[in-house]
Amino acid sequence: MTVTSVGRGSGEIRTDTGLRQAAEKARDLAGRHAADADAARALTPEVVDALREAGFARHFVASRWGGTEGSFAELTESVVTVGEGCAAAAWCASLCAYSARFAAHLPERGHEALWGEGPDTVVATALMPAGRARRTDEGWRLSGRWAYVSGIDFAHWALVCAAVDGGNGDGPPRMHFFALPRGTYTVRETWDSVGMRATGSHTVVVEDVLVPEHLSFDRADMLYGRNATSDVASHNVPFQAVGGLTFIAPVVGAAVGALGATAGLLTGRRRNQTGELKAVRASGRIDAARHLVAQNAQVLDTREFTPEAMARNERNATFSAELLQEAVALLVGAAGTGGLGEGHALQRFWRDITSATSHVALQYDTAARKNYGAVLLGSEV
Repeated sequence: MTVTSVGRGSGEIRTDTGLRQAAEKARDLAGRHAADADAARALTPEVVDALREAGFARHFVASRWGGTEGSFAELTESVVTVGEGCAAAAWCASLCAYSARFAAHLPERGHEALWGEGPDTVVATALMPAGRARRTDEGWRLSGRWAYVSGIDFAHWALVCAAVDGGNGDGPPRMHFFALPRGTYTVRETWDSVGMRATGSHTVVVEDVLVPEHLSFDRADMLYGRNATSDVASHNVPFQAVGGLTFIAPVVGAAVGALGATAGLLTGRRRNQTGELKAVRASGRIDAARHLVAQNAQVLDTREFTPEAMARNERNATFSAELLQEAVALLVGAAGTGGLGEGHALQRFWRDITSATSHVALQYDTAARKNYGAVLLGSEV
């Protein structure tokens, strides 16, 4: 087991927890089930179990609860690996890992509630604020609707963000996260995207549920990377630094899978220079995106949280999304009509990449332009 030094708390993170090797097995299984999952709009139970057993849910959980306290680089490589077989499985694997990192901002009693019986608790997170909470003597009364909550069908907990009243009730609203065990919310099946069908990114509905204080935390703590509960390195990372890494890693994997599917179609055909050239051009874009995404993970593991590095991470993720959109378009062109058949994996990867890169975190104009533009050109006057 390799351990590398970082600069907070225990000062160490594990860089080889065995997740990479487990991800290869999960990739193969997810790939075999991908077509069925796409048709059913849900991951099969076998794939869900494989992702949990591989260690994605426990990757960022503290060792005192049995977690592995792994690195961002290992997680990123492992998510890419799973994505080669099934983009939706990789998306859910990534989000359940990062959701545990978010939940680590809960008070100590909240940690015990989530991981007291084991580190493999699956948490599904709604990052965008919706709904509202009001303070009571017992905690918080929470109501609201949160759309696009990936993996909610098999999650044990939901982590949702809502507005709360200012300190005296008449100030500007603040944002808090609230952790809810399964059974305290309902799920409405609203996810009908043409791609990433099996992520089950449905809507969570909460109606006047009491949430105790130890199952909530201020969103600002997560945004600024401050954690009063845990000194684990990965639990003290500004949200901007992570940027779109959560979402772009599955897309890189899907693009690698699409390249392999295209190569399989072209191999054995009479050599077509135009098709081969498109495939080669696509491979360059995929490799470039993969290197940019790896650079983002390195920034997080080495704790290089300068404004320049964090803004670059945002740029890298969104630019990688553009590269991968271009790559899969080239691959579809290279494969021709055969690649768009219902039974061929390429058309599924194409739909998945198109859908995944529509995520707001991967839109250059909204996620990267302002911050990296200020680094590159200076702040606007």
